[in-house]
Amino acid sequence: MLIYQDIITGDEIISDSYDLKDINGIVFEADCAMITEEAVTVDTGANASAEEAEEGVEDTAVRVNNILSSFRLQSTSFDKKGYLTYLKGYLKAVKAAMLEAGKSEEEVKKFESGAQKYVKESLLPNFKDFEFYTGESMNPDGLIVLLNYREDGTTPYIICWQHGLKSIKV
Repeated sequence: MLIYQDIITGDEIISDSYDLKDINGIVFEADCAMITEEAVTVDTGANASAEEAEEGVEDTAVRVNNILSSFRLQSTSFDKKGYLTYLKGYLKAVKAAMLEAGKSEEEVKKFESGAQKYVKESLLPNFKDFEFYTGESMNPDGLIVLLNYREDGTTPYIICWQHGLKSIKV
């Protein structure tokens, strides 16, 4: 199994155990599912006193997004101008990391033009539909995962910049 980590923060973002769709060699898309996480039950073996039983703890099952929960992604927010400012700095950092890793100028240029095209054709026209998530470290310089819904309106999916990830074999 491969775990994909953010090249800037080292946060785990996604794994190949999810069906990753390669979109033009620029981003990965992965469909998510809403799952139920059960309440935690702790049995100490002791009998609760009447007073403790009255207080009770409200532990209920909750519905969560499987990928967001598994990788402990944290919700954040952006307006369009703020996101574009962040993205400019982030893509610059990814370019620097690619060059540092010995990627060719051709690969870097392909990434830059592909990212620019993806932003113009896919992100900006649908900006209002996206939710934003940061890695567990909540480092503002790291990868921001985008969440949107498929055309059916009920299937969530995430988007991650491929060049901002490094794979670790587990």
